[in-house]
Amino acid sequence: MPETTTTNFDLIVLGGGPGGYLAAERAGQAGLSVVLFEKNKLGGVCLNEGCIPSKTLLHSAKVFDHARNGKPYGVTTNDAKLDQSAVIKRKDRVVRRLVAGVGQTLKTAGVTVVNAAARITGRHNGRVTVTADGIAYQAPNLIIATGSEAVRLPLPGVAEGLASGRVLTNREILDLSTIPERLAVIGGGVIGLEMAAYFRSVGSEVTVIEMLDHIAGAADPELALALKQSFERDGIRFALGARVTAVEPDAVVYTQDGETHRAPATHVLLSVGRRAVTSGLGLETIGVATERGRIPVDDRCRTNVAGVYAVGDVTGEWMLAHAAYREAEVAVATILGRPDRMDYDAMPSVLYTQPELAWAGLTENEARARGITTRTASLPFAYAGRFVAETERSPGQAKLIFDERRRTLIGCHLLGSYASEIIISAGLLISTGLPVEQMKRQIFPHPTVAEIIREAIWHAWPESR
Repeated sequence: MPETTTTNFDLIVLGGGPGGYLAAERAGQAGLSVVLFEKNKLGGVCLNEGCIPSKTLLHSAKVFDHARNGKPYGVTTNDAKLDQSAVIKRKDRVVRRLVAGVGQTLKTAGVTVVNAAARITGRHNGRVTVTADGIAYQAPNLIIATGSEAVRLPLPGVAEGLASGRVLTNREILDLSTIPERLAVIGGGVIGLEMAAYFRSVGSEVTVIEMLDHIAGAADPELALALKQSFERDGIRFALGARVTAVEPDAVVYTQDGETHRAPATHVLLSVGRRAVTSGLGLETIGVATERGRIPVDDRCRTNVAGVYAVGDVTGEWMLAHAAYREAEVAVATILGRPDRMDYDAMPSVLYTQPELAWAGLTENEARARGITTRTASLPFAYAGRFVAETERSPGQAKLIFDERRRTLIGCHLLGSYASEIIISAGLLISTGLPVEQMKRQIFPHPTVAEIIREAIWHAWPESR
């Protein structure tokens, strides 16, 4: 279709996920004219197929678990059941509400939202042209926030399984209205473990098959092992150091220690990672460089082309919604001429399982690889009175890692209730470089599980200056 109209803006944003919609919102609030393109739904994968729907399901599992196991707390229930179709309906309500909220926020910020696929078609006199539905849009600034997609293994049986509905990605598994009898999860990262935990809680037999010799990716090895042991007590089976070779109609075939094994499965979840969405965007028309499918950027989220920025999963840096939020703010600040830069040193990561696993900063091994002399405190969450009051034999551990010479916190790793809510306090201590003496003066409300941070600081540095 020939172009019939050209519309001018200060900023074009490609993608309506966390990085895209927040960039558009911040720019609109700052007085820039902004157009945002989203071919699917506002909120992107995070809001529609990831962060929010998965947490909605996990909360239902937590409520179900409390209902079944309330006796130690003095609460008795009879015949507690989980209605998966009702869980999915609630998940859909939550998503619709939040998507509508994003739309209203963008409208209030004066952002023009175009629900269409857009393609970069050129650059002239310092202005980028993007075309959608035969209309050309121009702006001196472009933010690419097209996100990522699930990696699909090119293995025998995968394509057939996807077509039949037996093999699922993060998108399809969040819409299952029935509980799989046997679920095989390929990949022991965040998505795989959260879904393994949910479906095991609600009755599935679950096997997690992971190529590495540990789960939870970059998490602290000691706490990742403790989480695995907790999962195993709940009945999840693990095959580590295993390579999947095929998906059969009733099983997943994998090799481990030179032997071939079969994990029985009525359903299979593919969760082996995600890759940046860059193809078909027209990047080549303006010379935006890519590297192994991602768009590399500097610490101001600038690409190699002036006026063109990239944020979120498409950069391949940290595929986390909160990383995309911060990158969006940095990109918009740079466009506005305000000093700002990305700093990933205290980036938090969270597994929203039961128990939760959260971390920020360095592990001991990472610190030593940088030549840092460390001091470590490792304490059970039982040092926090609220944790003891609210849990029954639930695992909980805090590990704080300090720079011995500088007397600052450089890493925090938490396993236990509320870890996702506590990690921000550790992140602030890491990012501000607060000396131990000042950390000790911070007052934590009592009783809170967050007091474990204070306890660990004093255990690491009992002496006073």
